[in-house]
Amino acid sequence: MFDYFRSSYDLGEQFTNTVCQTKDIDEYGLGGTMTDYWLDPAGRLWCPHHRDTHTFEQIAEDDERYSEKHLFLNFEWIPTGKHGVYKPHEITKYIEIYPAEWKGKWEDWPTLRLHFRHGILQDFTQVKR
Repeated sequence: MFDYFRSSYDLGEQFTNTVCQTKDIDEYGLGGTMTDYWLDPAGRLWCPHHRDTHTFEQIAEDDERYSEKHLFLNFEWIPTGKHGVYKPHEITKYIEIYPAEWKGKWEDWPTLRLHFRHGILQDFTQVKR
């Protein structure tokens, strides 16, 4: 898996205002959870939070939607009407990003290494393959 990374901070032509990917932000070692991260023009990293945007409803056996054949599908997420928000993501680590769409050779795929301290970009460098 991977995460999406978008930057409004000037990281260069191939990385600014374009969709990038990374496998390094995830703190659980999954290689990403397809989360959308955003680097703002000031260099602060943001992450979406969806708390309280849905509730969980278990479908009872007497409900017409209940499926005895697919027991693991007997639930439903119900929207609450609340919207998710972006909050600062205060990581301290190095991550690598690369454009999601690349037409060239794999060996030429541009990659940047970004250094964050408490969610603020400290510096970045192009990675040589």
